[in-house]
Amino acid sequence: MPALALPPLPQPPAEATIAALAAELEAAEGGLVLHRSLEERTRLSRDFHDYSPVLTPLLAGRIAQLAVSAATVEQVMAVAAACARHGVPLTLRGAGTGNYGQCVPLAGGVVLDLSGLNRVRRIDPSSGVLEAEAGCRLADLDGALAPQGRALRMAPSTWRSATLGGFIAGGSGGIGSVRWGFLRDPGNLLALEVVTVEPQPRLLRLAGAAAQALNHAYGTNGILTAVTVATAPAVDWQQVVVDFPDWWAALEVARSLPATAMELDDLTLLEAPLAAGLPWSQGCPPPAAGHHRLLLLAAPDALPLLPAWLAERGGTLRWQQPQGSSRGGTLRELTWNHTTLHWRGRHGGWTYLQLMLPVPERPLMEAVAERWGARVLWHLEGVRQGGVARLSALPVVQLGDAAALNELIAFCRDHGAGVADPHELTVEEGGSGLVDPEQVAAKAAHDPAGLLNPGKLRGWVGPA
Repeated sequence: MPALALPPLPQPPAEATIAALAAELEAAEGGLVLHRSLEERTRLSRDFHDYSPVLTPLLAGRIAQLAVSAATVEQVMAVAAACARHGVPLTLRGAGTGNYGQCVPLAGGVVLDLSGLNRVRRIDPSSGVLEAEAGCRLADLDGALAPQGRALRMAPSTWRSATLGGFIAGGSGGIGSVRWGFLRDPGNLLALEVVTVEPQPRLLRLAGAAAQALNHAYGTNGILTAVTVATAPAVDWQQVVVDFPDWWAALEVARSLPATAMELDDLTLLEAPLAAGLPWSQGCPPPAAGHHRLLLLAAPDALPLLPAWLAERGGTLRWQQPQGSSRGGTLRELTWNHTTLHWRGRHGGWTYLQLMLPVPERPLMEAVAERWGARVLWHLEGVRQGGVARLSALPVVQLGDAAALNELIAFCRDHGAGVADPHELTVEEGGSGLVDPEQVAAKAAHDPAGLLNPGKLRGWVGPA
C-alpha cells in the first residue's frame, strides 16, 4: 500500500473572496461570531488526528481562512448561503474530539463551529425519544434525560465534551455498543434536521433510512443542525475491575460474558503492560505484575452472581464502585480511545488501530505476537455487530510510519480482521473501504457544488 497523499483539491479561495464573505456575514442579522485571528482559526481547524503519525504531517498547516461560530439554525443557514454564493469550502466541527481529521479544512475556506446549537428540543415522556440540537454535549444530554429515567444508548469515551452532531457525523459506537451495537444499526438514529449548502439553503427533516446517508459521513453531505435518537432506561451502572493472570482465560470471559443474561454497558479488556500504564481511579488498586485487566460497567442485579462467575473462570474482582462515586476519572474514561489517549500521554511514539476481530480471535493474536511482539498491545472492546456479540480491538502500536502500519493492517486483514483505518482521510477508507452510493447521492442533493469538507468523500466526483 502506498503512503497516504492528499486527494486533488480546489485551490483555497482568494483572500478578497474571504473578505467579501466575512463582510456579508457581519452585516447579517443574528449575531454570528467571526474568528479571524490565526490562534482561533488554528484552534478551530484541529481535532485529535495527531494520534496518527501518517495524518499529522499530511494535515500540517491546513487552517481555515475564516472561522465562524453559530448558535441558531438561522445563523447556520446564513453561513451556508454565503459560502454557496461565494464558492467557498465549508468544514463543520463540534467539539473537535474526532481522530481522523474530520474537521481539518483541506482546502481552506470557512470552518463552522456548531457547538452553540445546544438546546434540547424534546424528550418524549412515553418513549424516551430525544430530539436535540447538534451542538449539545452528550454529558449534558444525559443530565437532561436523567429526570425522565432515561439515558443515551451509547457514547464515546469523550462523552463529557463530545457533541451529539459530532458523534453522529464522525463516530460509530462506544460505551453502550456491547448492548446496542453501532450508530448505523436500525433503531438508534431516528431522524436528522439538515441544512443544505445552496444560495438559498433548504431546511430538511430526514427520517429513518433517509438519515442514514449522513450517519458517519464526516459532514460531507449536509449540515446537521438537530438529531433525533432513541434512548434507553437509565441504569445505575456499577464499575467493576477484574484481574486475570492468564490472557486466554480473560479473552474467553470477554467472549462469553455478553452472551449471559447479566446486563452490561461496557466491556473492556487490556493486556497487562497496557493495564499497568493507565491512571486508575482513586481507591482502585493497580494490577499485579503481569496481570491483565477486564473493565465492566455492569447492572446492579448482576453483582450477586458476577464475582463467583468470574472466579470460576480465573478472574479476581479487584474493585467495584457505583459509577460516579469515586474521585478522579471514571472507568468509561479508560475505555475506547481514552485508553489510547492515556497511553500516548506516557509513551511517545505510539499510535493505534481499529479492528473487528475474526472468530476465533486467538489465531490472529498469536500470529501478531509472533511477528511484532510487544510492539502491539491488545485493547479489546465488547460490541454487537448485526445483533451478534463480537470483540473489536483498538490495539496500541509502536510502529511509526505508513509502511510499517500498512504491513500490520494487511496482515490483520489477511487473518480475517475487519479494519477501520484511523490513518486514512476519507469516509470510505476510515470505514468499510467501499463507496456508499447513498452517501454520494446525498451530497449531490444537499451540497451540489461540492463545498462541504472537500477531499473527504472519495466517491464524490462532482464539482470541487
